[in-house]
Amino acid sequence: MSDQEKKIQSKPTRREVLATGGAAATGAIIASTLPAQVSAQVAGSDEIKVGLIGCGGRGRGAASQTLNVGNTRLVAMADAFDDRLEDGYKQICAEQNKAVGANKQDPAPKNVTVEDKNKFIGFDAYREVIDKSDLVILTTPPGWRPHHFEAAVDAGKNVFMEKPVASDAPGIRKVLETAKKADEKNLKVVVGLQRRYQDSYLEAYKAAITDGMIGEPIGAQVYWNGGGVWTRERQPGMTEMEYQMLNWYYFTWLCGDHIAEQHIHNIDVANWFLGSLPESAQGMGGREVRTSNKHGEIFDHHYVEFLHPGGKMVNSQCRHQPGCHNQVREEIHGTEGILYLSNKQNTEIKDYSGKTIWRYRAKKEGETNPYQVEHDHLHACIRSGEAVNNAYYGATSTMSSILGRYATYSGKKIGYDEALEKGSDLLPENWAFDAEAPVQPDADGNYPIAVPGKFDPFA
Repeated sequence: MSDQEKKIQSKPTRREVLATGGAAATGAIIASTLPAQVSAQVAGSDEIKVGLIGCGGRGRGAASQTLNVGNTRLVAMADAFDDRLEDGYKQICAEQNKAVGANKQDPAPKNVTVEDKNKFIGFDAYREVIDKSDLVILTTPPGWRPHHFEAAVDAGKNVFMEKPVASDAPGIRKVLETAKKADEKNLKVVVGLQRRYQDSYLEAYKAAITDGMIGEPIGAQVYWNGGGVWTRERQPGMTEMEYQMLNWYYFTWLCGDHIAEQHIHNIDVANWFLGSLPESAQGMGGREVRTSNKHGEIFDHHYVEFLHPGGKMVNSQCRHQPGCHNQVREEIHGTEGILYLSNKQNTEIKDYSGKTIWRYRAKKEGETNPYQVEHDHLHACIRSGEAVNNAYYGATSTMSSILGRYATYSGKKIGYDEALEKGSDLLPENWAFDAEAPVQPDADGNYPIAVPGKFDPFA
């Protein structure tokens, strides 16, 4: 084991937790050495009962990936909407039938035994699923994640949860406290920041940072620029809470804005490769093309300067504007060269003369799927007792993205520690479809939009 691995697996100090995710980072290092289906062969072969909370597209994918590991069984599901749950159930069954070569229309496969009595609908349905499971998958809208994570850990259950892990600072504080409880109980936690489990990123980290090919890291450029995502129409008789839950991506209390929901991947890479968290952020953003009330309250563009210790700057761009230049990638700048990273694996290091001095080469046996490797590693740790707790870096990278949102919404320079301590609670007091939603439209159906220079993230 390398000195770096030993350090990461030791009990983290506060600064180490902020910089590396502490013991949480273990998964990113070990994952690169795991074969794709290692979990079924490791010590302790008892079946793992899986519960799914949140049955949308990512939940269905995560459930299928965890079932692919072997010796697992999906036993319970929960969602706020019954049609989402049933659609999710059918798709998971079809995926598992396909995986074993059966007709996707065949009855439920042996590893999906979700009886009707174990399909739960509503805001409190997560409690029933947690009670019946060994491993809980948390893939609801992010605003609910801290409460679901806390309930799962309090019940002594292992967790896979999607990013971001919260939508506000109080949620982050809850996740960090719950992460400590998970450590105390020797529970295993993996977070869906899959670049930490991706071959090209792991090899790039070794080349650029461990082997020092770019010299001392001095800053980064990170991008998630694309055309945007789906919208869903308001239906007759739908309450405001139902509408916002159905269109969760466009409401900050549920989603965190797209700087958190998508751009967190790139911000996390910057934190990871620089080995630090931002001390402060300032930036700008707004709505240029999202002028309809169907787009809720979030911005369609953000530009943030994240200031890291030692004067290192991370320039961050994310945009949802059709017809513009699209890019989803990262650059890590060092004293000796620049590392160019991409999820599409065209990853290389160039010196400042423009010469390529290192390029990622795909493995001869083929690339592993990082979405699958996350689950492979989680199950391997559950069965072997190996420590893994990604909740630390999941929380600090989510908080970094929230800090960026605070900066763009307010137009002010804001410190990380101040934001974590003072950021306002966005979730509603009552969890029900007939309860009052945290934000309300005006008489014309328009939602209040943050105005830089006036918006106060701490109000």
